[in-house]
Amino acid sequence: MSAYRLERGTPVAVIGAGSMGAGIAQLAAQSGHPVRLFDRQPGACDGALKRIDADLAVAVQRGRLDAAGRDAVMARLAIVEGIHALEGCTLAVEAIVEQLEPKRALFRELEGVLGPEAVLATNTSSISITAIAQGLARPERVVGWHFFNPPTRMKLVEVIPGVETDRALVAAVHALSKAWGKTSVDAPNAPGFIVNRVARPYYAESLRLLAERVAAPEAIDRLLREAGGFALGPFELIDLIGADVNLSVTESVFAATGWDTRYAPHVIQQELVRAGRFGRKTGRGFYAYGDGARPPRAAGVRPAEDEPGAAPLSSATQRGLLESLVARLSGAGVAVASDASLHAETLAIGRDHVAMTDGRTLAERRRGGGPSVLLDLACDYSTTPVVGATGDRDSLARLAAVLKAGGIEVIALDDVAGLVVMRTVCCLANEAADVLTWSGVRAADIDTSMKLGTAYPLGPLAWADALGADRVCRVLEHLHHHYGETRYRRSPALTRAHHRGEKFHG
Repeated sequence: MSAYRLERGTPVAVIGAGSMGAGIAQLAAQSGHPVRLFDRQPGACDGALKRIDADLAVAVQRGRLDAAGRDAVMARLAIVEGIHALEGCTLAVEAIVEQLEPKRALFRELEGVLGPEAVLATNTSSISITAIAQGLARPERVVGWHFFNPPTRMKLVEVIPGVETDRALVAAVHALSKAWGKTSVDAPNAPGFIVNRVARPYYAESLRLLAERVAAPEAIDRLLREAGGFALGPFELIDLIGADVNLSVTESVFAATGWDTRYAPHVIQQELVRAGRFGRKTGRGFYAYGDGARPPRAAGVRPAEDEPGAAPLSSATQRGLLESLVARLSGAGVAVASDASLHAETLAIGRDHVAMTDGRTLAERRRGGGPSVLLDLACDYSTTPVVGATGDRDSLARLAAVLKAGGIEVIALDDVAGLVVMRTVCCLANEAADVLTWSGVRAADIDTSMKLGTAYPLGPLAWADALGADRVCRVLEHLHHHYGETRYRRSPALTRAHHRGEKFHG
């Protein structure tokens, strides 16, 4: 495996005993490596070993590991008191604070302690690998190896070379990743790499929607989780990650992109950090977590009391995205007539016309005699338990009465351009297309990264294929026109797919 000795059994140093460092140390030990764990903070390593032992105890309890296996893993883990005790390790994985200068200083120290063939891997989530390696005698042995939390369970790792990184080392780290049970992808040494770059709109657009008062945090979270299919809503996720950590990554990407306003931290994010409301770890973030409290659940619109049949339902002959919704309602016994006079992707409930959002506000569309209700996107209308919509109270109540027959609740949204799920998905697709444009990363690797690294229901580029590049471009154009901001500029790759009628996945 080239000159780099990364096979099973070689000693591994892990520097940093926080949640990421502890997880990487546990993973290495479970993969058969003796591990030396070091942290300058007193007691940090002892705490890490306790967490690892508790996690392994759960694995034994659930039958995933036997007691002898647990003991063997713990026997491979050793705490060391000083950096010189790491001498002899052939791989050092850094998982300290997400700041450039401390990482540089650590690697300078490690270069004086470890052998000339030892690999220096950084678990940075957003900092340039070239910058971290700058000034070292042998920058070619520095590589980005970005795990996701928790490292023992998340399948993805990003492998990131700096300008000087030895390509043989990249291949060796890919092989080691596979040996550790991970799916590894080549990520560009660009701001945020793949996952933290593509995921920026998930947080940024949600914070802007919250500031614009489209709905309460729990409503936005519920729509993106239950209608969008994401594992967690954005505010739940920020509370889990830590608002301080999320802000740090945002600031890093913002600086590395030359202060591109698309990545600017939001004042809501900054204020939470200033107040010390970091999320679960402090007991309060967007939600309160003390005394077993759980985030509130957003309630749906109360359906109109009249029977759904009192307002006849019809649909456009060109149903588009609404095809599966109409089929679901028909299967639930709702009579749906076909009406060729309706615009594409429109439902008529009595006098109410319900249309898919296209990035414009309801107010703008109604000026031209448009619909009375705008419907938000759902990942799968045939299974979604909830959809978002904007319109007046009575119109939403009538829509809720019809959809109730199909087992769907309606979340009321204010009249904000693009609504929640459609806006978020189109911005994610655009960001993924931008990474594709400027880095040359394959579409398959981007989508694999987002599904494995963040548990997205679809890769953003696969989602763009499903919606159609023309629709995504149209939504972004309308958002750009509405806000007058360059943050909604279209990626060249997305624009090209639109004009050529192509898909990102053949």
